[in-house]
Formats: sequence, C-alpha cells, structure tokens
Amino acid sequence: MDFSPLSDALASKSYGKLADICDQLMLQLAAEGVSFQDDWPYAIHLLALIYAGDINSVRFLWKSMPVTVKESNPEVIAAWKIGQKLWVRDYGGVYEAIRGYEWSQDAEGLVAAFSDLYTKKMFQLLQSAYSTISIQDTALFLGMSEDDVTTYVLQQGWVVDPASQMVTVKKHPIVTEQKLDASKLQSLTEYVFHLEH
Repeated sequence: MDFSPLSDALASKSYGKLADICDQLMLQLAAEGVSFQDDWPYAIHLLALIYAGDINSVRFLWKSMPVTVKESNPEVIAAWKIGQKLWVRDYGGVYEAIRGYEWSQDAEGLVAAFSDLYTKKMFQLLQSAYSTISIQDTALFLGMSEDDVTTYVLQQGWVVDPASQMVTVKKHPIVTEQKLDASKLQSLTEYVFHLEH
C-alpha cells in the first residue's frame, strides 16, 4: 500500500487535506479489492476527520473499524475519546482527551494543530455568546489554567476583574468590505437618471 500522499501531507503540515486523502485512499483500496483493514492508519484518519470538524464521519469510521483495532490500538482509542467529547460537547473533556495520551510522532503535530484550532474556535464562540463570563468557565472552554486564561484574554483586549473573578468580553466589530465596481456604479447612475427624467 502506498501511503505516500498521506505521509507527504503530514510532513508538509497540510492537515486540512488529510481527511480527503484518507477517504480517497480508502475508497481506492476498497475498489481494487485490497485488504487494508489491518494496516490502515486509523488513528491518523480519525484525527484528520476531527481536524476537519466532521464528527459524523468520525463516528462512522469508528463503527466500521475491526474490533481488534478498537481494542488493541491505544492511539486509535485516544483519538476516539476526542471524537466522543466533541460529540457530546464536553469542551473541557476535549482538552483532557488531547493531553491524556502520549501521541506518536505522526499524530503529534496534527493533534497540536487541532488543539490550536479548537481553542481559537472556542474563543470565538465565547466572544459571540457572552458579554461577561467567569474566569473559571473561560479556562474550561479554552483548556487552560486560570492564570494562563487570564493572560490570554488580557492579550485579546478583554477586561478581567480580579475581585469578582469575572471577564468582560470585548466584542470585535464585524468588518465587511464593500467593493465598489465602477460598472455597477455607472449602471446605477444611469438608472437613477432615467427615473428622474
């Protein structure tokens, strides 16, 4: 089996492409009638789907795996724990699952990239959903200690009240870029001129 496209994507840190590469390789091998179940990089495939945010596919891949892989491969089990926590929206549990396993060299970069991506996603969620939130809850959502989360949110321009242990969320204005097309402006001008005369 040629896993070079997968290895190349991991080496170049093209994590966004991994899920598609794994899916395509799996389909290709299945179409050729090649028995691949014992040698398939299930942990990387699960983690790639998690990185892509495709939790439904994570569940389907898990269900299709041979029982021997599910029971005997600790990295597959660790990746599945992340998927389970995401499925039930256990935000703090996602970070516990990430930190709860010593990832292989191949998976380590992918897991770290997912962790960063997930933290940014959670931060944006907090920013859009809250005007104030406790430091403790913020730490849970961002998978950090209370000291680290205090430093992090201060860097983002949020206000921390040490007495009440509350954080005031700073909303960033949504900037929409309007591009003015000269031909559209000309058409609009001609239309308005026609209406007035």
